[in-house]
Amino acid sequence: MSKEIHAIRIHQNGGPEVLQWEKTTLPDPAPDEVQLLHHAIGLNFLEVNFRAGFYKTDMPYIPGNEAAGVITAIGKGVAGLNIGDRVAYAGPLGSYSQMRNIKADQVIVLPDNVDFQTAAALMFKGFTARYLLRDTFPVGPGHVVLYHAAAGGLGLIFCQWAAALGATVIGTVGSDAKVPLALEHGCRHVINYRRQDFAARVRELTGGQGVDVVYDAVGKDTFEGSLDSLKTRGLWVSFGRASGPPPAVEMATLAAKGSLYATRPTLFHHINTAQQRRDAAGDMFAALQSGAFKVEINQTYPLQDASCAHADMEARNTTGASILVP
Repeated sequence: MSKEIHAIRIHQNGGPEVLQWEKTTLPDPAPDEVQLLHHAIGLNFLEVNFRAGFYKTDMPYIPGNEAAGVITAIGKGVAGLNIGDRVAYAGPLGSYSQMRNIKADQVIVLPDNVDFQTAAALMFKGFTARYLLRDTFPVGPGHVVLYHAAAGGLGLIFCQWAAALGATVIGTVGSDAKVPLALEHGCRHVINYRRQDFAARVRELTGGQGVDVVYDAVGKDTFEGSLDSLKTRGLWVSFGRASGPPPAVEMATLAAKGSLYATRPTLFHHINTAQQRRDAAGDMFAALQSGAFKVEINQTYPLQDASCAHADMEARNTTGASILVP
């Protein structure tokens, strides 16, 4: 039997004001789906980019890519899951809702000692940190890495995890107030890139050598300095555009700056299959439970106030992870 629920819907691209709190109807789950009652919903800058129109999707739509909750109904033929299971996911759009239907192979059963809020704040960011650290560049002892936006939700997880793997982490932040937070969460050194020439400071910290890899989700504002921070044959990893898209990379520029490598990975090419998602979740939860990192939830908003959350994210007034609570 279908249910009336509330969700955030977007009918046109624009600012935070286009996030509308609306009533909608949720049908019974299809044969390959489960129905979830959300307990906590994660927030990511990706949702700002969708809302603003940088990434395209059909209108109207319910935004959001990660959440945690309880299975309340199961479609015919779904095996291995039960009503009442505590699960979480990072996957298809639609998490800014009280309830949703989602394909059964998208959800991950939560360990008993991981609560809903931690899971909702972790899935997308934890999966992202894992592929950046394990797949894009296998980080380990002896590596020196530069991570931009080190005080954000993903940044705090990444920097702790990278340090636990033995790397020396240099982080950048956008204000002096964020420096102590980044230092407490894995960074050996922290640079306010709005007040300092971070590339020059990186060269100073590394004895002129530069870093092995730069992880850059800021984009336009950090592009040039990121390339100038790399050692010979270093890797620039562009995986976001918080300040706008970076310019096109000229092959001659990569050669001139030290035979550099550049890549633009995205999460969903790393968790394409149910097995990949299970493997990634296993690594992520094992690292969490080992103490390699902890999840800092520093902002909580009611789901109907998602527009306030987006405004805060865009103004860079948040630190750590943010969640929505239905």
